[in-house]
Amino acid sequence: MKIAPLGFALATAMASGVAAANNPQVVFETSAGDVRLALYAEQAPISVENFLAYVDDGFYEGTIFHRVIPGFVIQGGGFDADMNQLPTRDPIVNEADNGVKNSRGTLSMARTQVRDSATSQFFVNLADNAFLDHGERDFGYAVFAEVTEGMDVVDRIAAGETGRRNGMADVPVEPVVVRRAYRVEAPE
Repeated sequence: MKIAPLGFALATAMASGVAAANNPQVVFETSAGDVRLALYAEQAPISVENFLAYVDDGFYEGTIFHRVIPGFVIQGGGFDADMNQLPTRDPIVNEADNGVKNSRGTLSMARTQVRDSATSQFFVNLADNAFLDHGERDFGYAVFAEVTEGMDVVDRIAAGETGRRNGMADVPVEPVVVRRAYRVEAPE
């Protein structure tokens, strides 16, 4: 696993206001490299429980990052490499009012225009996206995790060429596939 500069995790934790050390950890092994996440179990318990259920079931294996907008987000967790949308569990309650900001390197639950519509899809913020925070323009998008290692992989995904596919814009021309997603112990 390639490790991002040590200062990134600290800077992300400081920006988000959440310490990552004792939170559940997940690794996404992707075709672009590995990304390690610290989940905010205290601030977003419903979102974290939901996300971990998908991880534990192996749901994310074979999914792709299907929406990539440089300087904004990379989004995944809902489509396979053939752009088939995968069946999900029921939607969860939106926890965007948890006080955690959509800062660079944080993950949020993706949803439709309906406030409580998030299921399996998530996005990684590539910038500080304050307009996605609670109350900025609507209820907002629930931040539930942060990248602690592998932000260079996220940036590489964001730099890839995109196009239109199956009626969707901003789809990577070369699919970035999640090979495996699993829990790991928090670093000491």
